[in-house]
Amino acid sequence: MTNRFSRWAAITALLALAAFTTTPLRAQDLKVYRGTQVPPEVERIYERGLQFLVKSQTTEGTFPGNYGQEPATAALAMLAMFAHGDDPNHGPYAKSLKRSLEHLLKSTDEKTGYIGNSMYNHGFAALALAEAYGALQDDRIAPALQKAIKLILTSQEKNRFKAWRYTPDAQDADSTVSGACFVALIAARNAGLRVPDAALDGALKYMSDCQVPGGGAIGYVPGSGGNGNATTAIGVAAYAYARKKDAQTFTRAMKAMKEGDGRPGGSYPFYYEYYAAQAFFQSDVQLWEKWNEKRVKELTASQNDDGSWDGGLGSGISTGLGLLSIALNYRYLPIYER
Repeated sequence: MTNRFSRWAAITALLALAAFTTTPLRAQDLKVYRGTQVPPEVERIYERGLQFLVKSQTTEGTFPGNYGQEPATAALAMLAMFAHGDDPNHGPYAKSLKRSLEHLLKSTDEKTGYIGNSMYNHGFAALALAEAYGALQDDRIAPALQKAIKLILTSQEKNRFKAWRYTPDAQDADSTVSGACFVALIAARNAGLRVPDAALDGALKYMSDCQVPGGGAIGYVPGSGGNGNATTAIGVAAYAYARKKDAQTFTRAMKAMKEGDGRPGGSYPFYYEYYAAQAFFQSDVQLWEKWNEKRVKELTASQNDDGSWDGGLGSGISTGLGLLSIALNYRYLPIYER
C-alpha cells in the first residue's frame, strides 16, 4: 500500500505553495481552491443535517433508526461529513468522525476483516475506510482497509457470478450489494491499493447481465427485468467510475435512467437518489445540475425541524443518504472525482 498525503493537507500545500502545513483548514478555503460556489440553500440544509447526525450519535458511534446500529449507517455519516470539506482531525465534526470510525473498527472481525453482518455493511464500511485513509490520522485505518478489500476480492473470486450477495461465501449475487462492493474497490484503488482489473471487469459483466434484454434498465438480478430505478443508477455509476462510458451497457442504461427519472425510487427513495446523483454527475454534468436543483428543493421541503429526514431505513441512514445525494455540490470526496 502506498502512502498519500491527506487530501486536505495537499490542498493546503498547493494554496500556500509549500510542501506541507499543519494549519487547520476552513471549508471556505477549500471552496476557493475547488472553484466551487455552493448555493446558500444547500449549505443551510446540509449543515442542519450534519448537526442532526452529530447530536443524535451515541458515544459508541451509532445512530437512531431501524439500521442505526449497523456499520453502514456510521459509514454513510462519515462520508457525509468528509464531503463537507472540513478538517477531519480538528474541525467541527472531528469527534463524530472518530466515533464513527471506532464503531466500524469494533464491528470488524480481526481475523477476516469482515465488517458487520452483511456485505451491504461491509461494502459501505470499506468505502468509508478508503475515503478516511490519508485523511484521518489513525494508524489502524490502513490495515483495516487492506483486510476489508481483500475480503471483497476473495468473496468475488469464490462467487460463480464474479459478484456479491449478502454473505462473503454466497454463490448468488445481486446488483445492489455488488454496487456497494464495486464502489469500495474503486475507492480503494484511488487510495493506492492494488485492485486487479479482472475484479472490476467481472463486476461490470454482472451488471451487464442484469440489464434488460436488448439494452435499457438494469435489474436486481439477471432476468428480473428493469423494474428498479435504483439498480439502473447503480449500474450507470459503476460503469462511469470504471471509466467505461463508451460501453453499450452504460449508454443504454443511461438512456433508460433519463427516461425514468422522476418516478418514485421504490420503497427506499434515498437509496436511489444516493446513486442517481453519482450517475448523473459522472455522466452528464448539465443533466446533474437540473436534477440537483430539483433534489435540493425536495430535501428542503421534507427536512424535519431537527435536521433529519424520514425514510424506511430510519432517520440516521436516511439523513446520511440524503446529504450524500447533494454532496456533489461540494465535490471534496475523492470517489466523486470525474
